[in-house]
Amino acid sequence: SDLPEASRERSASAHPPIGRLAVGRANAWAGRRAAQMVDELHSSEESAWSGDDVEKIVLETLDGYLKDLPYQEEMVPHWINYICEMVMAKLNHQKKPFKYVVTCMIMQRNGAGIHSATSCYWDAGNDGVLTYVWPREKSKDVTNKSMWCIVTVFGLEF
Repeated sequence: SDLPEASRERSASAHPPIGRLAVGRANAWAGRRAAQMVDELHSSEESAWSGDDVEKIVLETLDGYLKDLPYQEEMVPHWINYICEMVMAKLNHQKKPFKYVVTCMIMQRNGAGIHSATSCYWDAGNDGVLTYVWPREKSKDVTNKSMWCIVTVFGLEF
């Protein structure tokens, strides 16, 4: 090279060898990436669909509102609106990355039958649905003997 020998030595000693620098940077990057992956996993678990959490919200809402009410046909439209709004508010309060659809049906207990079905085409790994029939037949608590309530919650991750 055209540099005097003393300049070459200074130039070489001013920078660490490329091999050690690359390994140091790679290790630092790998450590940051591993921490990021752990955070993402923890975050994805917290933001995943949880049928148990949704069921708890629906049950608390129904027990808290309908438990002691007798069936009154003229009140049913108000009840179903309130139930849908309360369940939706509680779901949104969880701050999970979902769009929700909540349906509610109240029917007088008079021996009549009912059949219902839902069908979805979605990402089964991330989206979810819960249908809850209230009151449960085998509930240990005193149940409402005058009506049935069926709430369905669809959660679509965005």
